[in-house]
Amino acid sequence: MAGGVRRMAGLTGPRRSGHTVAADQLAAMALPLGDDGVVLGSDAEGHPRLAGLVRPEPYEVVLVGGLWTAQVLALRLAGTGARVAIETGRAQVWTHLVQAAGAGQECLALYDVGRVPRLNPSVSSPVVVVRDCGIRPPRGRVTSAPWQSVLTLLPYFGPTTPRLLRQASLVGVQRISPEEAQQIGRLMQIPERDVAALPTLGDGVTLWCTRRDRQYAFTQPTDAESGLLGSARRLD
Repeated sequence: MAGGVRRMAGLTGPRRSGHTVAADQLAAMALPLGDDGVVLGSDAEGHPRLAGLVRPEPYEVVLVGGLWTAQVLALRLAGTGARVAIETGRAQVWTHLVQAAGAGQECLALYDVGRVPRLNPSVSSPVVVVRDCGIRPPRGRVTSAPWQSVLTLLPYFGPTTPRLLRQASLVGVQRISPEEAQQIGRLMQIPERDVAALPTLGDGVTLWCTRRDRQYAFTQPTDAESGLLGSARRLD
């Protein structure tokens, strides 16, 4: 298609109806923290690990890991109502997923690198841009903004990784070499015990971290995800 768009040009997402509550009912409301968002996986006890990847402020996520995990996250983000724009130079590995997940709705769309249009995010129509642009991703034409998050997939540590990690709000790290683990450990202030564990992580296991907190998550696919993507794997 013209303009480098591989699938849909509009990315029109679901619209949610408004909810109201009377002022005298506010005191009865409880607003739990940390248990909403997209399911990243589960912890060692089987409890779900969730993260709010779409926020009212710009939010940058970097995943140093495999395509499989990025695709599962894209599916799950679409399932939460987000519009997912996939910017990639290898459309062939995403096309089947986008076609199967669409089901007549424009919830996922493919774009060539540098061809993502303005997506007009809003609280009722949030956006996540998944950048699968290789080890040296160019600076994005569409950047993070309120209700528009960017998730950058890096297959391993490369020349642009330090810059991307410094500007990220959340970083996921899957199995990497000991040398890469040391470099990321310094950048993200990861304790030495976790740095030593990174080269030994199993398929589907990710260490999600900020510079203050760290959580491991094992991503177990649902039946539908397994049917589309197969079992968890680190290497593409």
